[in-house]
Amino acid sequence: QVQFVESGGGLVQPGGSLRLSCVASGVTLDAYAVGWFRQAPGKEREGVGCISSGGGYRYSIVASRFTFSRDNTENTVYLQMNDLRPEDTGIYYCAPDRDDCTYVRGNYVPGYSWGQGTQVTVSP
Repeated sequence: QVQFVESGGGLVQPGGSLRLSCVASGVTLDAYAVGWFRQAPGKEREGVGCISSGGGYRYSIVASRFTFSRDNTENTVYLQMNDLRPEDTGIYYCAPDRDDCTYVRGNYVPGYSWGQGTQVTVSP
């Protein structure tokens, strides 16, 4: 089974930036669209955004602050988060998606076993 692994989280002050990374275990990432999700304390997991396998299509619920990119030569997908706010706090996950970002839009990835994610904390 494909397993994606997230990294790059941390503690940042409001207004700060973080770049999260996503790599795939055992497969080449360029075959997959990649969705990013987050789960805030006490809330359901929600889709944040997605980038298609070729990188030509991107979807974001926070387009003004979150951007998605990929470097298929490095087998890595990135989530650049700017102007972070306390409400962005949560555990961030990446997962396979469809090129039209169906799973992120639906907040659900069928049959996927979630990894540990990476913790993002935005606090003064």
